[in-house]
Amino acid sequence: MKGLTALLTSMLGSLKDLLPIILVIGFFQIIVLQQPLPDSLSILIGLVLVVMGLTFFVFGLEMGLFPIGESMAHSLARKGSVFWLVVFAFLLGFGTTIAEPALTAVAAEAAEVAAEGGMIAMTEDAQSSYANGLRITVALSVGFAIVLGVLRILKGWPIHRIIIGGYILVVTMTAFAPRYIIGIAYDSGGVTTSTITVPLVTALGVGLATVIKGRNPMVDGFGLIAFASLSPMIFVMVYGMVAT
Repeated sequence: MKGLTALLTSMLGSLKDLLPIILVIGFFQIIVLQQPLPDSLSILIGLVLVVMGLTFFVFGLEMGLFPIGESMAHSLARKGSVFWLVVFAFLLGFGTTIAEPALTAVAAEAAEVAAEGGMIAMTEDAQSSYANGLRITVALSVGFAIVLGVLRILKGWPIHRIIIGGYILVVTMTAFAPRYIIGIAYDSGGVTTSTITVPLVTALGVGLATVIKGRNPMVDGFGLIAFASLSPMIFVMVYGMVAT
């Protein structure tokens, strides 16, 4: 009964989150465009499905991904093995990024545009190889970023120095990277931090900062996502210089 109540509460919260979007679309459709909603029944059913999907997604994160991420961080930290903690951090970053649907879509689109622009051969194999190479490059970069973030938590390094240094490197590389890869590199930094990566990586950081003596979860537990957004820009620009 408590689970059902929590699910209904989460569904109400999802509806509240979507309400501003609904109001904006309704305002422009009815007041500005002065047109009735096309296929109102279909839109209503779609809205219900969106609310349910968002509800189950958030509810699932709270029940499954957040707890398992924090518990594994606690266990590895208590084990006292930095090696296995670093290996876990890298594989977590790599695995969650490879599974990101947004990255798959961007990589496929980038490969198609690269083929049309003559950067790679106009063949299915060439496009598939380019897209897979891009995905693996981004996944490796996120794995590296999560390792860096974990080491920052362990060592207590100031986050602002790493972030500032990283963006200085990004700006510098932008001047030398091929023009056609710059936009893809910048977008890659955004699509990596999506539905799969963010929950597990955040749980890892918070869990690790909670269990390590002298670390504050609010101060030290966050920031891994910033690294995961920054590193793909660097790695993808390098990939563009090497692969094409």
